[in-house]
Amino acid sequence: MAAEMDPPPEATPDGTPPPEQAGRELRDGSDEGLEPLAPLDPESTDSCSALLEAMSRTAFGGRRLGEAADLLHDMTVDPDCHVVCTLSGAMTIGKMGLVITRMIERGMIDTIVSTGALMAHGLTEAIGLTHYKVPRGRSDAELFQEGYNRVYDTLEMELNLNTVERTVHAALEALGPGSPISSERFCREVGRILSERDEGPGVLRAAYERGVSVYIPAFTDSEIGLDMATWAIGRAVNERGRDGLDIFDFPPPFNPFLDLSSFAKRMVAQERLGIFTVGGGVPRNWAQQVGPFLDIIDHRLDFDIKPPRYHYGLRICPEPAHWGGLSGCTYSEGISWGKFVPEDEGGRYAEVHADATVAWPLLVRGVIERLDAAAR
Repeated sequence: MAAEMDPPPEATPDGTPPPEQAGRELRDGSDEGLEPLAPLDPESTDSCSALLEAMSRTAFGGRRLGEAADLLHDMTVDPDCHVVCTLSGAMTIGKMGLVITRMIERGMIDTIVSTGALMAHGLTEAIGLTHYKVPRGRSDAELFQEGYNRVYDTLEMELNLNTVERTVHAALEALGPGSPISSERFCREVGRILSERDEGPGVLRAAYERGVSVYIPAFTDSEIGLDMATWAIGRAVNERGRDGLDIFDFPPPFNPFLDLSSFAKRMVAQERLGIFTVGGGVPRNWAQQVGPFLDIIDHRLDFDIKPPRYHYGLRICPEPAHWGGLSGCTYSEGISWGKFVPEDEGGRYAEVHADATVAWPLLVRGVIERLDAAAR
């Protein structure tokens, strides 16, 4: 026999809730000052800035992007905020190089931490070379035989990389074979050469001209890292000859701890820090570890140094947190490591889960429009 169920409650004759619901409050959000949302009317927005502002009053990913624009703008115009931009993924071969360049030129970036591959492919653009779409019907084995290196849907020519190596070689010769080399020193020298040649805009050129330091923490994981190793072997061959030479006994005078010390010293000197991240990986974590690094020095060596924490954080990355990788970890998780200021102490953060080649140009264009409007 089926169990008997109580009939649903009915409203009283005067319309008040039945006794079972009498304790529930049916509030109007406006009474509590809740922030209202608004439909997005594409006919009422005449700029990227206006579109992003309207998106901030919608929902889901659109709201995240709109709120990210507000944060990037505030981070940029904060006179006491030093903005670190961390870059990973194939962003320059994906033709985002000028987005980075314009951000540098507009004062939206003060320091860069990047993968080496991203800077290497950016050099292709900076010296006037071209990337191409992958042609249909061509196998990867065929592409290899023809000197085409595929990155998803784009080709980097091996000839391009051979041409880039000449600039790398010139920078290394200018630095000198006996002096210790860091990625920061190397990138600055490449930027100087590009500025003198004046062949076109580029990330390292703009960074050099604006005094923006560029760090590549995983330097050997890149074409330019391999170029540097080849340069060192070539010098050994020229000095000692080939007979009996073990080419692997002659690494370049590269010291990554010069980068660590330089970056930490730069961050400690800032009043406030912001971080703008595309992707994740080594650049993101390397830039964020400066707080724990100074914590360790304080605790283990008894130095009185105030560890720097990021006050602002903005990330564009499609990877979700539940995958457990560095690219997906949240700013909240970073607070537990001493990398970020808690939100109840003034920290401000935004995360956009999207393909950066879609969201990033819209974000930067909208903020540039706001900067231009304020300057008029």
